[in-house]
Order: sequence, then structure tokens, then C-alpha cells
Amino acid sequence: MRLKDQFRFVRQNMKKNRTRMFMTILATAMSVAFLIVLASVGFGLHKSIVKETLERRIVTEIEVPGKEESNGGFRQLTDEDISYFEEIDDVKAVTRRKSLQHYMFEVDDHLTDAQAIVAHMPSETKAGLELSDGWLPKAETEVVVGYHFVENLRPKREVSEELYDEKGQIKEEFRYKDGLIGKKITMNVLKFEDGKEIKEPLEMTVVGILKKPTKDWVYDSIVFVSEGVLKQVEEFTGTPRGMMKDPNNPDMELPDIPFDQYDQVKIYARDMESVKDITVELEDNNYPSYSVINELKDVNVMFTIVKAGLIFIGTIAIIIASIGIYNTMTMAVTERAPDIGIMKAIGANPKTIKRIFLLESSYIGLIGAAIGTLVAYLISFIVNFGLPLIIKQAFGEEPPEGLIFSHIPYTLPIISFTICYLVTILSGLRPAQRATKVDVLQAMRREV
Repeated sequence: MRLKDQFRFVRQNMKKNRTRMFMTILATAMSVAFLIVLASVGFGLHKSIVKETLERRIVTEIEVPGKEESNGGFRQLTDEDISYFEEIDDVKAVTRRKSLQHYMFEVDDHLTDAQAIVAHMPSETKAGLELSDGWLPKAETEVVVGYHFVENLRPKREVSEELYDEKGQIKEEFRYKDGLIGKKITMNVLKFEDGKEIKEPLEMTVVGILKKPTKDWVYDSIVFVSEGVLKQVEEFTGTPRGMMKDPNNPDMELPDIPFDQYDQVKIYARDMESVKDITVELEDNNYPSYSVINELKDVNVMFTIVKAGLIFIGTIAIIIASIGIYNTMTMAVTERAPDIGIMKAIGANPKTIKRIFLLESSYIGLIGAAIGTLVAYLISFIVNFGLPLIIKQAFGEEPPEGLIFSHIPYTLPIISFTICYLVTILSGLRPAQRATKVDVLQAMRREV
């Protein structure tokens, strides 16, 4: 019996009891749709978190907090470490920053509180620092301010509720209206001496404004000052980084901070593929590091376990549906006993008979899987479109932007088809074996 004839024979037999066959295929389709939709939730949340992580941080950025000493201690990084980092293969830039205190900055008749940072501008530029206006500092008295610095400037008056709107931001009528580029800005450095607060105004010029952060929730109001300004601050306060002593404890000891010690060091790789090699070299030399690749590695491991668990739960549904396939195939063998007897009488090979029934069970599984996959894609679309609206209407809250509730990668239908096919083959195996053992004489005598 040719394979083509076997397929035609299977299709003819499936049409004989369409209702039972329809219900069996429907149960299989529902179980496959359940598996895909259930697992798609894991894939969707995984994709959302990875997307958020990649948008929130630069992929090629590696944070190095310090170095672990052989005696178990931990120290901050210095110029010697920076030189070593810059010699590592595929390192694009090494940024280093020194953090000063928060100071009161005055511009004309406005003022605001902001943190002063000393940064190495050439490395910041190589790492991708961009300005929305102005130019980079060329003199020690020139500074660059954050994008939101101007929005924080308020009139020199007593702080009151009328200055701020319901979002906690300064009202439009009280904001600083002039441009900042070229403006003189005064940084008021404070220290306590003999129980009294002494103020030292340091005058600088704003020459640049940083580019707006890519994320709306990032608020950038820092002020980049020069090493020369840092020296002036330390000379006036007599403390490292301009730290303020407790007025109630003037004899307190402050930490000794070398001038070439940095509070924040970041390495930027040339591409994402180089990040892993750089982090491995850093760890081999006792430099702990953190990068988005490390974060994604942990996230991927966690969601791999979650997705495997969801696929396993979905597989149980297919196994339950296979009971219906087993019942359908068992009934088919019983009802077609005369046909099997005739086939055996004319010399049909038992393997051919077995293959016919396995083909029929495969038909049920593949048709059910195809329908279930189409239904799953439809449900996934409805969930992604409708669920945010339901959440907004029912709870009055806006879901996170870019959140994907359900995502079906091409691998998920392939996995579902494979699982469904294997389960249906196993379900039809026992009935197919029974078909090969049908007695010819009893089958021929049976009334149909």
C-alpha cells in the first residue's frame, strides 16, 4: 500500500465520525493554546525586563567600585588603577569622578541646591557625554551643569508652598527665564569654625548644559567643576572633598582621602561582546565589577526556570487531552475491525496497518496544534491590547510603559508542536498495536 493511499485512507476514515473527531481536535487545540499562552506570559515579562534594563543602563558600561586587598580589605581606586584599566584590550574609555558636597548655587536673583562633581572631561566625552547647549570647560573657573539644573532655580526668597505646583516642581512664573550659557554662577562653600558658620563664595562661569537624559524619571541637576575648584574648596574647609565637621564635635577625625582617589569609576567597552572578557580580567585581578550583562545573566537564569515551569504545566494539559486521543483511536480500531480484517486478508503488512493508525493520531495532533497556535496568537494580541485598558479602568493606574504581557517567539510554537506530536504518537501507539493483532476471521464475521 503506497504512502499516498495510506493518507487518503486516513482522511476517509476521519470523515466517518466527524463529531467525535472534531471534539478530539478541539480538545487538543485548546491544550496547545493553553500551553502557548501560559508560557508566553513568561516570555513577555522576560522581554519587558530585558528591554527596561537595556534602556535604563548603557550595555557597554562596567562599574568598578574598588579593589579587594590580599588582607581582606577593600580600597577605593586611584590613578594607578585607572592606568591599568585603560591598557585592557577593547576598553573604549574609563571615566572617574570625585564627589563633593551639596552646595547652594546662585545665579542672578535665583538659587538652588546641587551636588558638585569633579569629572575627567576627556574620558567623559569618549564615553559618550553630550551637551544640549554650549561647550566643554577650558578653564578652571568654567563649569557644566545638568539638564534640569535650570528648572531647580528658585527666587531668593523664603521657601513657601506657593513656589511649587502639585507635582512638587517650581511654578513657571517663578522659574529662571534667562539663558545659562555665559552666566556667572556662585558656589557657596560652608565650614564651621568656633561654632559659627562661615561662607566662602566661589565664582564660576556656566559654559555648557548636559543633554537631556533618555529616561523621563532621571533628574540631572549636578554641576561639573574642575580640579582647581576642588583645591580651593579643600584649602578653605581644611577637609578632604570639602567635608563639613560636626559643629558640636569640632575635634572629630575625618577620613584621609588621597587627592588621586576616585568615588566613582566606570569602564566603557568598545562593544557588548567585549564586556564579558573585560569583567573576567577584572575579577582575576581582584576588581569586583558590575555591568548590565551581569544583571541580564541573573534575569535570564531566573526566567529560564520560570518559562520551563510554565511549559511543563502546559504540557500537562496536552497530556490530559491525549486521553481523548487515546479513546478516539481505541474506538476507531474497534469500529474498523472489518476493514482491518480485509486489509490483512489481501496481504497488508502489520507495519502498514500500524502506520495508518499512527498517521491518524498524528493528523489529530498536528491539526489541533495548528489551530491552537493560531488561537494563541489571537489571545496574545487581545491580552496585550486589552489588559492595559482593563487595568486602567478597573484600578485607575497606568501600566508601566512598554510592558509586554504576552510574547510568542517562533521557538514557542515549535516547542508546542513537538510536544503535541510526541504525546499524540504515544497516545495512538497502543491502539495501533492492537490493530495489528486483530484476528482476520473474527473481523470478517463481524457485522458492521
